[in-house]
Amino acid sequence: MIDSSEKDNKHPSMTLVIPTLDEEKNLPRILPKIPSIITEVLIVDGHSKDDTVKVVREICPQARVIYQKEKGKGDAIRCGIREASGDIIVILDADDSMDPGEIPKFIEPLLNGYDYAKGSRFLDGGGTNDMPLYRRLADKVFVSLVNLLYRSKFTDSSYGYKAFWKKAFQDINLRSEGFEIEAEIDIKASKARLKVIEVPCMEEKRFGGTPKLHAFSDGWRILRTIVGERFYG
Repeated sequence: MIDSSEKDNKHPSMTLVIPTLDEEKNLPRILPKIPSIITEVLIVDGHSKDDTVKVVREICPQARVIYQKEKGKGDAIRCGIREASGDIIVILDADDSMDPGEIPKFIEPLLNGYDYAKGSRFLDGGGTNDMPLYRRLADKVFVSLVNLLYRSKFTDSSYGYKAFWKKAFQDINLRSEGFEIEAEIDIKASKARLKVIEVPCMEEKRFGGTPKLHAFSDGWRILRTIVGERFYG
């Protein structure tokens, strides 16, 4: 399936970064599915008030748990990237909407020359069970705007399933605090002329807990990031 000799003679280490905030119901469904190719599991917790950290330590005692200093998914991801020890970083949501079993699909292109593999729900073989019509329309606007402003050819602009070589992002300054981090990573990878590939993914509905995304306020932040990076970034 994955032949690392096609890239080089060594097997890269891989860190799985999972931002968490009150996800005790979902973690038992995803932690056991993490494939063995992952060499480090890094939980970046936003000071959960439930038993999120306790569940992690019971199910995945080898995982490293750190606490973010600020708030928001963007801050958690930036913290995870900074603290990850792996050569490759994979980012996975904790709400059971993403299947850890799809991780090898992201790793294979990285081992064959790509810098960054991003998930897409809108490629053949992908899909979503968690996007109402208004969010689908908003994503079409966002991705069209990204492609227009940055001369990219993305099909999805707001999905958080991603994997990349850490060294490829070492000179990229990410600033987002919230969900707009997804668009910022794509945009800055495009601006840095990284070799990017999209990977078809299936998004399911959150299993338990409270959704963290607020469609209109977070949508505005995404739009502001897309435009701001073009003219002020």
